[in-house]
Amino acid sequence: MAVKTNVMRLLDKAKVEYKSHCYANTNAINGIDVANVLNQNPKQVFKTLVTVGGTNKYYVFLVPVADELDFKKAAKSVNEKAIKMLKSKDLLNVTGYVHGGCSPVGMKKSFITTIDESADNFETIIFSAGKIGYQVEISLEELRKVITFSLSDIIRST
Repeated sequence: MAVKTNVMRLLDKAKVEYKSHCYANTNAINGIDVANVLNQNPKQVFKTLVTVGGTNKYYVFLVPVADELDFKKAAKSVNEKAIKMLKSKDLLNVTGYVHGGCSPVGMKKSFITTIDESADNFETIIFSAGKIGYQVEISLEELRKVITFSLSDIIRST
């Protein structure tokens, strides 16, 4: 792949093993579309959600693209009474990323990051490479070399 995103450059610099995926020239517009285009299990493809707590702290959550964040479980996982989604218009200013291209790696600042515990069911997970059209696939062990995160049950039960 000719394109290297900032996320990929950061992973390269940290000597982290990853695989890159491109869906840039497709009609994929949401996470489930992306998983289908890449021929991947939607439970293994994660979306990056940025929230703000009642204390005005920012939190990052990764959940499978087919699932929804459970705000009560997520708030409890970061010791907040409540959290809400960060407004799209504030995303670039807070993280350095745009909606649809937000990655837990390479944000402007380090935020408390929680990944749904279902990630532990897979050898690797896939998430945004920091640019719309690009994803990275990485093991949790390798991901720990570049960001600090915890695993918790944060998805809404169906």
